[in-house]
Amino acid sequence: MLASEAAMTKSYLTTSTGSKAKVHRRKHAIPVIKHIAKDNDQEKQEVLTKPIELSRVIHFLEDPLAATLKERQIFALKKVVKRCQKGFLLKELADVFKILYICAEKSKDHPEYTSVLCDLLKICRLPFLKEKTSDEVTYAQTVKESFSQMGFLMRVPNAEVRNQICHSIISVYSSVTSKHSVDGMDSLSKPAAASKPAVASHRFSKQSMRLHPTSLGYRVQLLEQSGLAETLVLSMALLENQPAVKLQVLQTLQMLSSSSDVNCSLILKAQGAQQICFHMNEPDPSGQVLFRSSEILWNLLERGCKEEVTAQLSNMDCIMALKEAFLHQLLNGFRHYDFQLRNDLLVITTLIAENPKSPLIESLFAKQLILFVTFPELKSHNPLVRNLKLSYNNEDFEMKRLLLNLVVVMSKDLSALQLFKEGHVVLALLHLVKPTAAPPEGQSGPRNWTPVQQEELQLQALATLATVAPLMLDDYMICQGNTCLLLLLEWCTERDAYFGQGHSFHGTGGRGSKKAQMRYCVRLLRSMVSLGNEAINQDLFDQGAISQLLVIIMQMEGSPEEEDVITLEIKADIQLILSALCENNPHRKELFGSEGVEMTVHFLKMSTEKFYSGLGHNKLILSTVDCVWSCIVGCYTTEDVFLEKEGIFLLLDLLHSSPRNMQNVVLGTLLELCDNPKTMSHILAWRGQKSLTTPGLLLQLWRQEEAELGVSRDLYGRISDPKKPILCYYQEEEDSQVSLPANRPSAAVMDVSENLRSKIYSVFCKLGFEALPGLSTEDYITLSIVTRYLDFKVGEVWDEISKELSLEGVRPVTPDEEALDTIAKMTEDTARRVITQQSSMLEQRDKEDVSEEKRMYTEIRSNWKQQELTAQSWEHFVAKTSNYKILKETKEHQERSIDSSRPKPKHKEAIFHPTQIHGLQITKFCGRVMTVESTPAHLTGGPLANTELALERVPIQGGALRKLPTATEDPEYFNTVSVK
Repeated sequence: MLASEAAMTKSYLTTSTGSKAKVHRRKHAIPVIKHIAKDNDQEKQEVLTKPIELSRVIHFLEDPLAATLKERQIFALKKVVKRCQKGFLLKELADVFKILYICAEKSKDHPEYTSVLCDLLKICRLPFLKEKTSDEVTYAQTVKESFSQMGFLMRVPNAEVRNQICHSIISVYSSVTSKHSVDGMDSLSKPAAASKPAVASHRFSKQSMRLHPTSLGYRVQLLEQSGLAETLVLSMALLENQPAVKLQVLQTLQMLSSSSDVNCSLILKAQGAQQICFHMNEPDPSGQVLFRSSEILWNLLERGCKEEVTAQLSNMDCIMALKEAFLHQLLNGFRHYDFQLRNDLLVITTLIAENPKSPLIESLFAKQLILFVTFPELKSHNPLVRNLKLSYNNEDFEMKRLLLNLVVVMSKDLSALQLFKEGHVVLALLHLVKPTAAPPEGQSGPRNWTPVQQEELQLQALATLATVAPLMLDDYMICQGNTCLLLLLEWCTERDAYFGQGHSFHGTGGRGSKKAQMRYCVRLLRSMVSLGNEAINQDLFDQGAISQLLVIIMQMEGSPEEEDVITLEIKADIQLILSALCENNPHRKELFGSEGVEMTVHFLKMSTEKFYSGLGHNKLILSTVDCVWSCIVGCYTTEDVFLEKEGIFLLLDLLHSSPRNMQNVVLGTLLELCDNPKTMSHILAWRGQKSLTTPGLLLQLWRQEEAELGVSRDLYGRISDPKKPILCYYQEEEDSQVSLPANRPSAAVMDVSENLRSKIYSVFCKLGFEALPGLSTEDYITLSIVTRYLDFKVGEVWDEISKELSLEGVRPVTPDEEALDTIAKMTEDTARRVITQQSSMLEQRDKEDVSEEKRMYTEIRSNWKQQELTAQSWEHFVAKTSNYKILKETKEHQERSIDSSRPKPKHKEAIFHPTQIHGLQITKFCGRVMTVESTPAHLTGGPLANTELALERVPIQGGALRKLPTATEDPEYFNTVSVK
């Protein structure tokens, strides 16, 4: 006893640094000399009431000499528990967990230490205490290691200890902290009984300071970094015989995984998803194991790596465990809790089904799920559904929706299609699609889904068929899917009392109407006809789908309702269906007829301002152009109607104003229509803004295309490099050191199909390259390149062939090599001739500009001269009014001008010669007819001597013509016209 007491009085300071411990000697405090004698019991009480140091307790517990002092060790540990009732200090945390470790080791042989261990772990529920703010940073590593050691204490086989560890971990995530501040020295360092010396007590009160709990975020962060979640998952292997503790561990893992991505990653690192799924069906009187397990799996899927979770669950044991749990809840569950748990397991199964490596089909779980998919639409004698009855509540409705979603997920695996065929999935989905009639008023039908539930299931069944039906064409045709969908379309256009709720995801925008049903029905039809299956398309055509769809789209267009995203999507899908039905079939194009042409023309007149509305007008206009290409082009009857409706003008307007990514389709459609000889006149007659002609528009598009492709051109648009007249930048950047395989087209060939230049060249081949209206000099420069496009492209291809041969180390024979050189030289010479031609065009334009400039200056000079004359005339007029002398001179000048203009009198002796010449001559001056009599007959002696022109005498007076009566009544056939 004396030896142990002596050992307790030694002063050691033990500091934990990793796995090693250093012991330092320090000086003893000067003891207070007692003058009053005490007995042994009183000395013992005095020693125990002194402030206890954790390092001394650790030394006392580890001292081999004190191994038999079990009661004194437990008493010392209880003193530690009492001392730390408010929580552990951060700076003492290493010593505390050292004590916990020692107690755990001693509890193996001495169960008495277990209660103290539990008491210490119970204090771990409280937040750790800090003296200074910097303590959180200083002791962060210590806290992290302490949490890790707490997880390692799960190896203690005592159930109470394990439960206490779980409770302590859960309390770390609790947001409840101590409601009062802690007096450090009063509660932690102050002795139980006050020391008698007043000086020591006064010193204690001066050194006391207030302690504060660490923050919740600090504790949570360090707990995540400690790897405690992974340790708990690994400890589940030790809990086979302790179901209550296992349930507590599951609850702890649920707490850890519900709020931390890091913990979820740690759980998955320890194969936690797989371990939890293995034990989810173990016997459990409380019924919470399955619930906790499913919640943990949910958290892992939401916050962890989804692929990692499904990979861990994608094995036969996990699938069988899920199958057993789901069937048990489905067939035996009767509470709302059971229904929710059943649906949760179904969601987890659906996520596992997304993994193509999951053995869902091999475990026969998929076959049983498909059976539930078709229930209750199809009757079955299978024992699983023979006695199964749905209550048609919200949970059953949710399960039905999850099963339909599972069908979509499983359809990605082609091996599941055989199960769909055996389970008649398409037939069951078509049953859900059919509109259900309400029971007669006053009568109650069989128990079934509510109208709102029926609407959502109908829409989801349509969406599911859009994925499944294209994979199961035989079942679709056997079940008469086209007929069912066309009847549904007819029902959608009827006006009745049906009121769509539009609450679900699939029912968006369909409230108060059947728009949602029409949307998914049309989408399903589009999915079917886009397969190009002739049997399906012919069946739709035979049932009058073309005329029915045309009526529907025009009714929607004439509706007063405002356009929205869903309406535009339906219109675009209808046009795509019509395009797929009429493509490559002249007979169907004829039946498309004038109604179809009017429909396309109507949509082509759409304002270009709507392209960027964000509602989908751009998709609608693209589908309209596709409808023109597939339903009109190739049938002269519909083409002529399209031309009569000015369709070519609308296409050119669209080509001029459409965005860049739409021009390729529009130009391709226009090129196809050029095969009709009547199209050329329409193309040449079109005029755009500022009298822009079709050739000018095409050349403008050519320049824009080359600018985007980075083709080398100079400032005036001429060819800058005769060796690369039309080469694009990506052709130059392509690695010329790699030889292309034979099945891959070269860059020069791909360039033909990827841009507009080849289509523009083809249109010009139809229009011609000469006598084109409305072209400027810049257009003619571009046209010279377009004219030689094919020659340049052929030269590019031969150049690529030559490079390919050199890369592969193949030397062509001499004649072939000479031919390649000749072709390259010819291409370069052609480019140089084009450059020369372009230069001459520029020179001619410069000359015309100079001539135009001279003419403009001459006109300006003439205008200025006229203005000067006008000014002089005005000055002269003003001078006449102000100066009498000038006025008199002006009058005299005017009189002289009048006199000089009068005819002078004839001389009496002069001989007068008549103006009549031989024959009859009629002269027309300024719109008036005048006659001149011929030379007298006695002078000529000709037979026309007496011939006269019998015309009215029209005098010219005052610049006007007046009709005068005939001078004589002599009925001569010709008369003379005199001009006065």
